[in-house]
Amino acid sequence: MAEKRDYYEVLGLSKGASEDELKQAFRKLSRKYHPDFNPGDKEAEEKFKEINEAYEVLSDPDKKARYDQFGHAGVDPSYGGGGFGGGFSGGFGDMGDISDIFSSFFGGGFGSSSGRSVNAPRRGQDIQMNVNISFMEACFGKKTDITVNRMEKCPDCGGSGAEAGTSPETCPECHGTGQVKVTQRTPFGMISSQKACSRCGGKGKIINTPCHRCHGNGRVSVSKNITVDIPAGIDDEQTIRVSGQGHSGINGGPSGDLHVTVTVRPDAIFERDGYDVHTEMPITFVQAALGAEVTVPTIDGTVKYTIPEGTQPGTIFRFKNKGIKKLNRSERGNQFVHITIEVPSNLTKKQKDLLKEFDSSLDDSKNYKKRNSFFDKIKQAFEK
Repeated sequence: MAEKRDYYEVLGLSKGASEDELKQAFRKLSRKYHPDFNPGDKEAEEKFKEINEAYEVLSDPDKKARYDQFGHAGVDPSYGGGGFGGGFSGGFGDMGDISDIFSSFFGGGFGSSSGRSVNAPRRGQDIQMNVNISFMEACFGKKTDITVNRMEKCPDCGGSGAEAGTSPETCPECHGTGQVKVTQRTPFGMISSQKACSRCGGKGKIINTPCHRCHGNGRVSVSKNITVDIPAGIDDEQTIRVSGQGHSGINGGPSGDLHVTVTVRPDAIFERDGYDVHTEMPITFVQAALGAEVTVPTIDGTVKYTIPEGTQPGTIFRFKNKGIKKLNRSERGNQFVHITIEVPSNLTKKQKDLLKEFDSSLDDSKNYKKRNSFFDKIKQAFEK
């Protein structure tokens, strides 16, 4: 198996990168190598998986802290659902009572001072993934299949870690607790503490014949296709939680969850603002002056709309309930159509003469009220 690359290197960042830097790097790279944009490119597919794995760890503060301290060993699920997560994480508050503090100073080790056995049921880790969808798919929702690499209970040994036909034995040293009591003489007197059993490694059981498939871990890495229901109205960077689809638990603990963050690709026609939709509609000078029936795009398709006579640049028309469906509700936002008037260019001499004749026939006070008012204000300002 090839050695894993440094997660910071995968995302093109330096150690200590901020949350925003991680998010920006992840979004940029996931878009670049997403299978939808690189059909049939196995190398891009592998890079996409590597990018997702790196972001899954570095975007989680707890996993990131373990990774920064212990590297891949601190977050690899095969190390027991979080590498060194069950050990000392800093500060005396994690070390139990005062006798455990003294034992840590005088050779007792950090151990598992809380009294909880290492072989107690533990919840599996969550998984973070990213999917890219179009603007319209975000408006109306879709079902999408994603491939998740996760740890599952070994099918050969049923999670026991022992080869089929054999069973783990209760450790005779700790009698299955995973811990042993240690008494030490210190300058403060005799101090008793608990530490992980050295014979079974704190597991409480001894596997004499490890499973050939999982090598005694009780879990194996599998690639799983999962259908995710993306709801109508979801917005860019929102996250969907799929319960129980993360890494399987340890010692009978529940599975973690799958968190799918959605990236919505921009649309060429529509722009979103909450649940409202905005679009720019160019019309001709003649259509604006005389009024006209035009075809307006909406997310539901095109509709006919009559532009009233004398429509001005910047006019906004509202299409009620033509916006995006609100998450988990029946209501929809509105669509706003912003009118722009395109001035004709490349006119012929005849067309220019016709426009000059047309312009000379107009009365500023009647046909150009805004223009007339503007110049009246200028005249008044300079007459003072």
